[in-house]
Amino acid sequence: MIGPDDARWWHMLPDGRISCDLCPRDCKLHEGQRGLCFVRKREGDRMVLDTWGRSSGFCLDPVEKKPLNHFYPGSSVLSFGTAGCNLSCKFCQNWDMSKSRELDTLMDRALPGELARAAEEWGATSVAFTYNDPVIFAEYAMDVAEACRARGIRTVAVTAGYINAEPRREFFSLMDAANVDLKSFSEEFYFRLTGGHLKAVLDTLVYLRRETAVWFEITTLLIPGHNDSEEEIGAMSDWILRELGPDVPLHFSAFHPDYQMTDVPPTPPETLASARRLALSRGLRHVYTGNVRDREGQTTFCSSCGSALIVRDGYRIDRYALAPGGRCPSCRTLLPGHFGDPATFTSFGNRRIPVLIHPGHPGT
Repeated sequence: MIGPDDARWWHMLPDGRISCDLCPRDCKLHEGQRGLCFVRKREGDRMVLDTWGRSSGFCLDPVEKKPLNHFYPGSSVLSFGTAGCNLSCKFCQNWDMSKSRELDTLMDRALPGELARAAEEWGATSVAFTYNDPVIFAEYAMDVAEACRARGIRTVAVTAGYINAEPRREFFSLMDAANVDLKSFSEEFYFRLTGGHLKAVLDTLVYLRRETAVWFEITTLLIPGHNDSEEEIGAMSDWILRELGPDVPLHFSAFHPDYQMTDVPPTPPETLASARRLALSRGLRHVYTGNVRDREGQTTFCSSCGSALIVRDGYRIDRYALAPGGRCPSCRTLLPGHFGDPATFTSFGNRRIPVLIHPGHPGT
């Protein structure tokens, strides 16, 4: 009998080991061993997901914090993560959860139906799988997504996109939006600082653009001296324009010293502003800055007439000037993305509200 913690996407090897087929790491496990992600483990002749139904905590956030600037701006999202990760980023900004090897840190329990009902009761427009990468708890995230869909709640994946083709197809078939962390446009950077490979992430981005209706945006954390050169940012912008099109929003985010890279200084605000100008000059239409106070860099402009359509101060929206249908009121150009009715617009603002998921709601 298959239980909720049974993992998918694996096969038995001739030598008796189990090969995990979820991500490009292809971990090969003897009895009792765990994959690099730590949360997928071999038990007998099966693989289990230790974190199914368990979370490191739930919070109500603004959707702009994911960051998503073109997916129902101003709305609230119920955010949660688990533990572990399938990359080994030396600069991880959420290392206390993504690098956790203590499953006892997962104090909050929530079955998919309980979580979907909580999102509805709190008035969340969507549920976000975030803090650590939902790829490694894909089965749990997909079960939650199905429960949310039954209640009209959207789902958002905040991910590094490091996933194999078959699970990628199944996983994203249940997602409404995603923010993909494109950590660099250098294979050397990926291999040296994340333990992964660039091509797998680019494949995910191309797949999302060409074969799905998932709304997605891209974030790149600019680390001084490692991935912030004009040459690399220009090459990345050119690739996005060529392979994904000019309308995919790109976010340049500020690094702060953390985990194994405490000797690297924080990203200067001017580095972010310069990267934004460069990407715009290469033809990308919607480029943002993050983790800094930058009103211009966080405002959404019309790509045709330059009108300020959504003015942000941090995660708070101070002006929402979209016409019905997501069009510029001045020139009627359609803003790419998903937007609510301007007549009923409200902004969740800069709040972050911890949420308790009470057991007893119907689970799935």
